[in-house]
Amino acid sequence: MADPMMKALTAIALIASLLVCSSLASSDVPFIVAHKKATLNRINSGAERVSVTIDIYNQGTSTAYDVSLTDDGWPSDKFSVISGSTTKSWEKLDAGGILSHTFELETNTKGVFAGEPAVIKFCVPTKAALQEALSTPILPLDVLADRPPEQKFEWAKRLLAKYGSLISVISIIVLFVYLVATPSKSSTKGSKKRR
Repeated sequence: MADPMMKALTAIALIASLLVCSSLASSDVPFIVAHKKATLNRINSGAERVSVTIDIYNQGTSTAYDVSLTDDGWPSDKFSVISGSTTKSWEKLDAGGILSHTFELETNTKGVFAGEPAVIKFCVPTKAALQEALSTPILPLDVLADRPPEQKFEWAKRLLAKYGSLISVISIIVLFVYLVATPSKSSTKGSKKRR
């Protein structure tokens, strides 16, 4: 009775070890992560430039070959390429490596634009099919939006928001050192009365 049970446990252990080995063998692949960001820069009242940067990371354990980037989600009737290109290719991306691509667009069309993710294609030596990864999408851009003019002390508010906690900590330390370093008036009067 123990013999059939032992055969079943051995078969389960063998299947489990084969699954683990096959998953370890297939984990030796590139894992591509891409981050896309865009910033707006107003050049005059009727036009605005969009600076787009796409960073590609290989978080996998092997090299990705023939890496190509395509970011064609920018409608040509609204955006025109000023510098760079919306496509780029590289020979390889090593494990743990980073690639970056930047281009600049110009538009004179007012409105909110939500861009699509960029497409990254790459080859893996162990697989015949071309692999594909998508970048993060960008937040909606409010192109040529009416922005309120900056207030007179806006820069002071930004500095206070950025460094306010640091200023308060330094002020407390300076106050503490001042209180410890200066002699107290009540202790000098008390010593005079004793004499």
